[in-house]
Amino acid sequence: MRVIPALDLRADRAVLARGGQRDAYAPVESVLVASCGAGDALALARAFRERLGCDECYVADLDAITGAGRQRVLVKALAGLGGRLLVDCGATAPASAAEILADGAARVVVGLETLPTFGALEAIAAAIGTERVVFSLDLREGQPVLRPGAPHHGPPLELARAAVAAGAPALLVLDLARVGTGRGPDLRLVDAIRRAHPEVELLAGGGVASRADLERLADAGCDGALVASALHAGGLDRHDLDAVRRREPAWLGRHSSDSR
Repeated sequence: MRVIPALDLRADRAVLARGGQRDAYAPVESVLVASCGAGDALALARAFRERLGCDECYVADLDAITGAGRQRVLVKALAGLGGRLLVDCGATAPASAAEILADGAARVVVGLETLPTFGALEAIAAAIGTERVVFSLDLREGQPVLRPGAPHHGPPLELARAAVAAGAPALLVLDLARVGTGRGPDLRLVDAIRRAHPEVELLAGGGVASRADLERLADAGCDGALVASALHAGGLDRHDLDAVRRREPAWLGRHSSDSR
C-alpha cells in the first residue's frame, strides 16, 4: 500500500489540520524539519521524499477550497521539487482542473465539498482524462460535506457510486472530523466501498496514527493512505512506511472470492 503525506496550505504556509476546524489550523511544527520555521511547505515536501521515501504528496489548497484564491506560486514550487502531486484546489469545471495540471499537478482531486454537480465531475474527467482524476468523498463524522445548493444527496456509498458513474476511477475517503485526531480511520466505510467497487483505486485519510492503522487500511482494501500528523509527531517513521509498502494486499483474494 502507498503512503501519501498530506500538506494543507493556507496563506502560503503548511498548516496542521485537526478535526476539520480550519480557523484553528496553525503552521506545522514537525520533527522532520525541526531546524526550519513552522509551516515551511517546501522543506516538508523535501523531507517527505528524502527522509521518508515518499514520491507522492496530497496537497489541499485551503484558500482555494474556501473561495479565497489559489496559491498557485506555492503549488508550482512544490511540483518543481519532483514527485507526483495530488492537488485539491476546489476544481469545479474543466478549465480550473486544467489550470491545476498546468501548475504541475499529476492528478486533480475533485472534492465533494466543492462539487456543484456530478455532471461537472463527468465534464472534468472527459476533458483532462479519467486517469488524472481523484474524487474526494468529503465527510464529517461519516456524513457527506456538500456544497450549498448542490442537488446531490444521499449516504456515502450512494455518492461514491455516483462518482464512479461520472468517470472517477479513484476514490479518496476523507473524514475531516478524524483528521489530526489519531482516532483511526473509518474502516467499516472503507471496506464497504471496496466491496461495492473492487475495480477502483481506493485511498483513505483522516485519523491515521500508527503503523497498525495503515496495516488495517491495507487489509480493508486501500491502495493508499493519507498521513500527516503522525509523521510530524514522529509516530510513524521510514521503517514503518517501508514495512507497509511491502505489505501484501491481503484484501485481493478476499474480495475476489466475495464477488464470485
